[in-house]
Amino acid sequence: MSALIVYNSLSKKKELFQTITPGQVKMYCCGPTVYDLLHVGNFRGAIFYNFLRHWLEHLGYKVTFVYNYTDVDDKIIRRAQDEKISSDVVAEKYIQEFEKDFSTLGLRKHDFNPRVTTHIEEIISIIQVLIEKKKAYVVEGEVFYNISSFKDYGKLSGRNPEELIAGARVEVDQRKQNPLDFALWKPSKLGEPSWPSPWGPGRPGWHIECSAMVRKILGDEIDIHGGGSDLIFPHHENEIAQSEGCTGHTLSRYWIHNNMFTFSGQKMSKSLGNVWKAREFLEEYNAEIYKYMVLSVHYRSLSEFSEMTAELAIKALARIYSSLALATNLIKENSVEELKNPEWELKMTKHWENIETALNDDFGTPEAFAEVFELVREFNQQFRRGMKLNPKMKGTVNSYLNFIKRFGILFSLFQQDPQQFLIDLDDRLLVKKNINRGDIDRLVLERQKVREAKDFKRADELRAELSALGIQVADTPQGSFWEVQK
Repeated sequence: MSALIVYNSLSKKKELFQTITPGQVKMYCCGPTVYDLLHVGNFRGAIFYNFLRHWLEHLGYKVTFVYNYTDVDDKIIRRAQDEKISSDVVAEKYIQEFEKDFSTLGLRKHDFNPRVTTHIEEIISIIQVLIEKKKAYVVEGEVFYNISSFKDYGKLSGRNPEELIAGARVEVDQRKQNPLDFALWKPSKLGEPSWPSPWGPGRPGWHIECSAMVRKILGDEIDIHGGGSDLIFPHHENEIAQSEGCTGHTLSRYWIHNNMFTFSGQKMSKSLGNVWKAREFLEEYNAEIYKYMVLSVHYRSLSEFSEMTAELAIKALARIYSSLALATNLIKENSVEELKNPEWELKMTKHWENIETALNDDFGTPEAFAEVFELVREFNQQFRRGMKLNPKMKGTVNSYLNFIKRFGILFSLFQQDPQQFLIDLDDRLLVKKNINRGDIDRLVLERQKVREAKDFKRADELRAELSALGIQVADTPQGSFWEVQK
């Protein structure tokens, strides 16, 4: 198997993956700020890093995965004020809502889900060290990080501090030594969450939170720090300055960033009015469709999210699940013994090697899925409904099922009962078409009866009627089967 190569946002190039401790991976990813239901773009990272952990474990690593909740923030405070409730009630509500969507997606729980509010002591401790090292300073109860004290500031984003200052359009805070200095600790206003500190009652700034949680749970140095590409600057840039300024150690060996979703070429944002909540999508479509839309595109690519791309995902999933349903039914219908098919085993071994090569090249998921679809095509060429299997053929079918399931486990896909998945998918599509399943069943049954009566003219008329509704009918020795055209 080829060695794992990953694109490091810090070096701006692909690098051989080598961990601090052989065989172990310490990974931290920035999680949600919990003030509302998350939109579809927020879950792109959650889905991708779920796969990334599975792939690392497949390669033999023991992974410790930390995914945080930001449960104190300006947006949370504003939501609490609008609803006239406390900010901790808001945060707790939307942590529960996030975990509900996370569960619906069938993603695996993280090893740790730390919250900012349970790490205030660690945050204050880091700030004190930074003040002692003269990398931070206090002004009127507010603590700022002095970016001039960190010579590598800008190394992740590639942004030059002088150019950033020259291009700044915000009003300069005269209390700051440098216009780009950022808050580590803020004095709390009346009615806001507050904790005692050496600088007076207040709350942490956004960036310091992750530094504290990483250090508390994983230590001074980690292997992977992940997040969305929108966090590179200023959040991750500032996180590096704080953590490395405090410890003197490199915070993370590899910085991995997933790209954004676009909507008709535009980035999703509330100002553009194109925010699509993940909950809404999951209710209208299906978790498998969402995950496939995320994982079939390379994680560093911009990905279009629309009804059209959802339809393409449906077609792709229907191909795979239809083949799984066919394979499952063939196994049930044929009680013969099973024998290995050496030629087929060799073919699948080659496909799996190609998948491993693709995924070890910076997690090349599109190429991996292409291998799966080639295998689906090869399987469908050999098998059909109602076929009688010999032992060698049954071995081929079982081997195919195991291959797809094995692949799917890595991606948290293809684990559902295939026949039920296809029924559920058709039901959703029928709802969108405003068609009743019972009406389709009656038409198909009528067609089957007229075919048995050899009234083929009427049977053709009924097929045309079904086709006009977007329904495909397949006739087999076991009867007629239908599905929504995809």
